[in-house]
Amino acid sequence: MVDEEKLPWELVDEILSRVPPTSLFRFRTVCKRWNVLFYDKTFMNNHKKTFRFILATESKIYSVSIDPKIEVCDLTLDFPGLEYQEPQYLVDCDKFLLYGLDKGAVVWNPWLRQSRWIESSEIKQTPMQFSGIGYVDRNYKILASCSPTGLPNKSWCKIYDFASDAWKDYGSGDGIEERSSYVTFGDSVSLNGIYHVRRRTLKDALVLGVFKGDRLSLLKQCHKTKKIEIWVTKYKVNTNLAREDVKWINFMEVSSPNLPSLVYYSQPSYFIEDKRLVVCSWDKIGRAWIYVLGENKLISKSHIDYVVDPWPFHCSFIPSLVPVPRGQREELAELQV
Repeated sequence: MVDEEKLPWELVDEILSRVPPTSLFRFRTVCKRWNVLFYDKTFMNNHKKTFRFILATESKIYSVSIDPKIEVCDLTLDFPGLEYQEPQYLVDCDKFLLYGLDKGAVVWNPWLRQSRWIESSEIKQTPMQFSGIGYVDRNYKILASCSPTGLPNKSWCKIYDFASDAWKDYGSGDGIEERSSYVTFGDSVSLNGIYHVRRRTLKDALVLGVFKGDRLSLLKQCHKTKKIEIWVTKYKVNTNLAREDVKWINFMEVSSPNLPSLVYYSQPSYFIEDKRLVVCSWDKIGRAWIYVLGENKLISKSHIDYVVDPWPFHCSFIPSLVPVPRGQREELAELQV
């Protein structure tokens, strides 16, 4: 029998980096090596269809790619009636996005073009704010806070369980850390299914993020000096790591006279790649900018003029091949077809 000729692995890697993400999802079962590759952060970041920021306005949603140049494209989210609801927030939740609207939120993996509508719990005159997504043993849940109109100090939390399609009041045994009780969007980050919360600040930039897929990062900027600091956790963060064992180390500092202010009514979004910091934020008139920083200097700044509407919601995005979790209704509907 003639031995089969195999392509060099570097060529296979290059070919797969050009395959649409929806096809990569199906190719995971081809072989173990391909499946491992699809979870490699370097491969995902170098994929030709990778984008790193999402921006949303009242009329459109956009993706922003960074390498080799900044490229902005329209994103489509097909849900009947969404065009009649006003966007409220956009939250990066590790593997998914939470796109908050008037009557609920969309759990979304824009890379796979998968989404799921989650309707707010029916509580009269009580706005609900979706905070983030966590999971225990692949059982995904959403944390949301409820504040009666005019009574901000009377807030409480509710948990949405994906598997059962049901809301319940927050309590013990929910599989979500108690310290997340006061989470609001933009104040937390999800890593390995656990919420991590920061204190709110009005003037200084103070933003939690995910570093290398398994550690936390913290972006700080003093509103007076404009100096930027990046701190990262020394060790991987997991469910077995006690809070007192989390150690932070200084990863990067940028102190330059031409640094922009990153906080105008909202905290910035960012990601770290190698020794480079990439930030998305507004300027004082609501225009979106992308800043690239490294080696103690501002490397480049780009106004995203493709996004016409001012004050867009924005968040960083980590490409993922994890499908949006389904509930009982979807599974039953599929069985009945």
